[in-house]
Amino acid sequence: MAHRVTLIPGDGIGPEVAAAARLVLDAADVGIEWTERPAGSSALEDVGELLPEETLESIRSDRVALKGPITTPVGTGFRSVNVALRQGLDLFAAVRPARSLPGVVTRHPGVDLVIVRENTEDLYQGIEYERGSVEVTALREKLAALAGLGIREDAGITLKPISVGGTDRIVRFAFEYVRANRRRKITLGHKANVMRYSDGLFLSTARQDALDYPDVAWEEIQIDHLSSRLAKAPTDFDVLLLPNLYGDIISDLCAGLVGGLGLIPGANIGWEYAVFEPVHGSAPDIAGQGLANPIAMILSGAMMLRHLGERLAAENVEWAVDEILRRGEVRTPDLAGSATTMQVAEEIAVAVTSWEAGPS
Repeated sequence: MAHRVTLIPGDGIGPEVAAAARLVLDAADVGIEWTERPAGSSALEDVGELLPEETLESIRSDRVALKGPITTPVGTGFRSVNVALRQGLDLFAAVRPARSLPGVVTRHPGVDLVIVRENTEDLYQGIEYERGSVEVTALREKLAALAGLGIREDAGITLKPISVGGTDRIVRFAFEYVRANRRRKITLGHKANVMRYSDGLFLSTARQDALDYPDVAWEEIQIDHLSSRLAKAPTDFDVLLLPNLYGDIISDLCAGLVGGLGLIPGANIGWEYAVFEPVHGSAPDIAGQGLANPIAMILSGAMMLRHLGERLAAENVEWAVDEILRRGEVRTPDLAGSATTMQVAEEIAVAVTSWEAGPS
């Protein structure tokens, strides 16, 4: 039976890496029926919306989507499409693996990390008020009356809600992920010594939930200390469990440890829907030139295959990516090569079709 998948090419280099991933996933031959839908700046130009309702309805119908990077205009009052997708579909768990890949020389070999990031709360929930607005004036007056706290008149305000319910589900997701994937341990990052009632709640809820998983090793560490230790000794860690903002930043740090954002896939998962996407952005400066590395998008597709229950096909695609990188003959410029986006994808697709030979 075919798998129905919504494909959102996105903006900038998105259409190029989306086409590359589609080529490879079609070569894996698991019967995907693609439904292409717009989002981002291209959708804004065509239909006047960054995230058209038809796109959301397609994801709700198919329940799974593969999405390219999307550009949200900066400073224009538009809400981030990525945030709107995660909240609209309640995609509360972001999973971002970062592993050392064959033939990619880095300072720290043998890195194998997974970032599990809470995806719907924290500073990214989008509760913001512009400097000089009526809302900021009212908040300033209320805080002064309730707690004697002063906020400058020229300040903008972003709120940081972290709830017990939101934390509980991401913590349990992380522990179940460790069990299901035979990982070693969880490291929870926080700044509870400063933000006692938001990060502190995240930490205290995790401590309570951890009691239900005595078989899973876990530790807690302040986020600044974690950042320093990751830069020096990333192999000390395994699964990193983080609130929303820290998860976004640390996943980019981990990308730098293994060769760059062009190699890092991602998944956004909820109880009903899942959207898979590369961690990198839309890179409009190189769009349309065939320079973009498609590997992050292709590996996001492999994560999607595993989610669809196509484990062997997922392993096939991952092996093919490793094999092409191991050979070192066809690479995009970010990996010191000269191949185009589609040339890399074509080589990986050929490797996918030779899977019966087994890993080399």
